[in-house]
Amino acid sequence: ISKTALIMSFSFSAFCFLIISFGSLTASAPLAARDVYIPHITAPTASTVWRCGQTVNVTWDSSNRPKDVTNPEGMVLLRKEGLEDAQHPLASGFNVVDFHSISFKVPRVPRRDDYQIVLFGDSGNFSPKFTIECDSDA
Repeated sequence: ISKTALIMSFSFSAFCFLIISFGSLTASAPLAARDVYIPHITAPTASTVWRCGQTVNVTWDSSNRPKDVTNPEGMVLLRKEGLEDAQHPLASGFNVVDFHSISFKVPRVPRRDDYQIVLFGDSGNFSPKFTIECDSDA
């Protein structure tokens, strides 16, 4: 083997060693604490009954929020049978950190006693199941 080939082989091996060492070093570094904010929904509750067309409030407790919240933009969705209606948010574009409630009109939906509210910011949080009633089924 020529001297040049030997030097190139050694250089390549040293380069690979450095890359692998650096990769294992960064992989073993502790992850920063995540700042996922999941505010507890305080209304609606299990005893809540909303009427179609009524202006209602969704409220939440923000006392447990982390110092830095990654995504403070809030959105409220209606959930039934385990599915969220993301095509028709009840409210969106509000700051889930600065505000503790949001108002909107109840949409015209079929009467059910198993609706839930999903409050999004960093993460989604579900309310207890509650009832929505209309004068007639939607």
